[in-house]
Amino acid sequence: MDFPELLKVIFLGVVEGITEWLPISSTGHMLLIDAFVPLNMSESFKEMFMVVIQFGAIIAVVTMFWDRVFPFQFKKRPTIKKEVISLWGKIVVSCVPTGILGILFDDFLEQYFGTAQTIAIMLIVYGLAFIVVETWNKKRTPAVNSTKEISYNTAVFFGVFQALAMIPGTSRSGSTIIGALLIGVSRATAAEFSFFLAIPTMLGASVFKLIKFGFSFSTVELQALLIGMTVAFAVSLLVLKLIMKYIQKHDFKIFGWYRIILGIVVLILFKTKV
Repeated sequence: MDFPELLKVIFLGVVEGITEWLPISSTGHMLLIDAFVPLNMSESFKEMFMVVIQFGAIIAVVTMFWDRVFPFQFKKRPTIKKEVISLWGKIVVSCVPTGILGILFDDFLEQYFGTAQTIAIMLIVYGLAFIVVETWNKKRTPAVNSTKEISYNTAVFFGVFQALAMIPGTSRSGSTIIGALLIGVSRATAAEFSFFLAIPTMLGASVFKLIKFGFSFSTVELQALLIGMTVAFAVSLLVLKLIMKYIQKHDFKIFGWYRIILGIVVLILFKTKV
């Protein structure tokens, strides 16, 4: 791999590590970057790379929340953490809508919605949604203040909103957080459950893309994938800590304004490029 391509891969890893956990659409950012600073790789590899690079981010969230997501405890004798098993049951329920729709409509969504124009529109639409929902939510008292209080009905609601994020530019975390705020879940709880929900969702998407691509990597392709995932892992660890501190005292409006501004910029660039 030559140096310019290495820099592109590192940059994409940094962008993935930052945007995966912020409600600003990691896939949208990755696709837009590749539109203007493309990797010198095959289209089939890039399609797979943009998803599988998220595996580094998955490892980061598992590492950071290990005690919260690992269901076994080893002290004097092995024991099962019932609250963690319950949490995973709700996570699995939340993944069902995305899993079904992903299998049925993955190719369709990539073909018709993976465009800069669609990404820009979704950035703006969900940016406005964040501002409106946070303004409305300001005077409300959250009804759910911890992941333990999330019911299976609430988990289904999370899953439906996560499924909306299959359209590039939406943001998986952004869509689930907006849905959670609408039904009275606190910001911190909404963000945490969104992070946990990312583990099976992103793992499943990564495995699906790997199987679809095949495992016959060239040396350069394998290097790019491993470097991208490693960078995404390191950056994700930092971003996860920062975002959890941030939302203790702030709302998500700043991300709404960012999305709107970025969406407008993308629309302008798209029209200019065309």
